[in-house]
Amino acid sequence: MVDAAYVKEIERARRDLRALIASKNCAPIMLRLAWHDAGTYDVNTKTGGPNGSIRHQEEYTHGSNAGLKIAIDLLQPIKEKHPKITYADLYQLAGVVAVEVTGGPTIDFVPGRKDSSVCPREGRLPDAKQGVSHLRDIFYRMGLSDKDIVALSGGHTLGRAHPERSGFEGPWTNEPLKFDNSYFTELLKGEAEGLLKLPTDRALLDDPKFRHYVELYAKDEELFFKDYAESHKKLSELGFTARTGTGSGTGSCTDVKAGTILAQSAVGVAVAAAVVVLSYFYEVSKSK
Repeated sequence: MVDAAYVKEIERARRDLRALIASKNCAPIMLRLAWHDAGTYDVNTKTGGPNGSIRHQEEYTHGSNAGLKIAIDLLQPIKEKHPKITYADLYQLAGVVAVEVTGGPTIDFVPGRKDSSVCPREGRLPDAKQGVSHLRDIFYRMGLSDKDIVALSGGHTLGRAHPERSGFEGPWTNEPLKFDNSYFTELLKGEAEGLLKLPTDRALLDDPKFRHYVELYAKDEELFFKDYAESHKKLSELGFTARTGTGSGTGSCTDVKAGTILAQSAVGVAVAAAVVVLSYFYEVSKSK
């Protein structure tokens, strides 16, 4: 149950996550971990989703999760330091912090996810070798929309692909440790030496509805940030209903949200700016 003490523990963990991501420059793989834990959700069967099940070997050894054991291991000391926090909340909080400290939008985070030891079957996550119909099949199964598909794809502004994990290699943008709208601007430019464009990236240009959002986000970074924050929040809460405490703790979902938002606004912008500057000095070879 989420009470005032749990919310305080979340904020302590948030600070530890900022320090970890700053020291390891591991924002891309933290974002990928959050996405892959959440992206197994099936809106019809109400299974999968952001429930921490990816911590189990049965799931993190799925082909699409190759390399994510690195992120799981990096987060384990924070989990041990804050044992009250569920893995499910910790992994989603890590994704939120990863976006914020690399210069991206502030994403509303509501805690209270339950951990699960039931791993979904393999094959629920996007296959980078596929196209338009596959993207819709995967994201519609989660209960997400075309706008969500394109906005979330913009998260590839962070990180790079590694051949031992996906069979592809290279970053999507020239500054893979900075969250901005350059994924879309580069996509519209066409092929560029040293930059990656997956079949699922090209699919965003092939479909008129997808392309509409690509062009909007390439022109308007503020709009992209707004839509991305909304879509990320939706993804991170698939199948999740906020649980709040009563009595000595907070009494409503609104109280929990207010507490997290105030904490974010107090220090998030300053930390984000500092980490973005620092991240330009070197690039992590094993992020994402």
